[in-house]
Amino acid sequence: MTMPAQTPASTVADQLHAVRASWGWFAVLGLAFIVLGFVALAHVLASTFVTVLYVGALILVGGVVQVIHAFRVKGWGRFFYWLLAGVLYVVAGALMMYNPLLGAGVLTLMIGVALAVEGFFRIAAGIGSRPGKGWGFIVVSGVVTLLLGLIIIARWPVNSVYILGLFLGIDLIVNGVGTLMFGLALREKKS
Repeated sequence: MTMPAQTPASTVADQLHAVRASWGWFAVLGLAFIVLGFVALAHVLASTFVTVLYVGALILVGGVVQVIHAFRVKGWGRFFYWLLAGVLYVVAGALMMYNPLLGAGVLTLMIGVALAVEGFFRIAAGIGSRPGKGWGFIVVSGVVTLLLGLIIIARWPVNSVYILGLFLGIDLIVNGVGTLMFGLALREKKS
């Protein structure tokens, strides 16, 4: 007796069933993110420094890997470019870990500038799509993003000690609420 071949639809249904069976894990993960988000908000200074140390460590490791890569591909004629980029990454990561306050200042300024530029481009995109429905929402979103970026830039460097921790806490809470709601929605569809 031959088994029926699995169709893409039956494979998706099997995977969806497996995800639905794990709804409780999604709910617990969401609650954990929410709790961690509130902990981060309660300790924004510590959260900022931990974030800077984490980013600095990632940059440092990336730089070391790039230096190793430069020696592995030295026959490509771009050895010094790879080596210089890797050394710059190592120096930047080491500086961030050595002086987290300086790292927080640099990252905060970069976030402020990025938000301001993103807001400007979002406003332009919204105005450019003016005949279409919903263009006003894009413009409003762009204005909010632009203002947020300008506020961060205007308060820099004073706000450098708490912005990253604030963003981390808010991100954890938003991610937690989304994950919790996803888990609860899976539970409701289980019947």
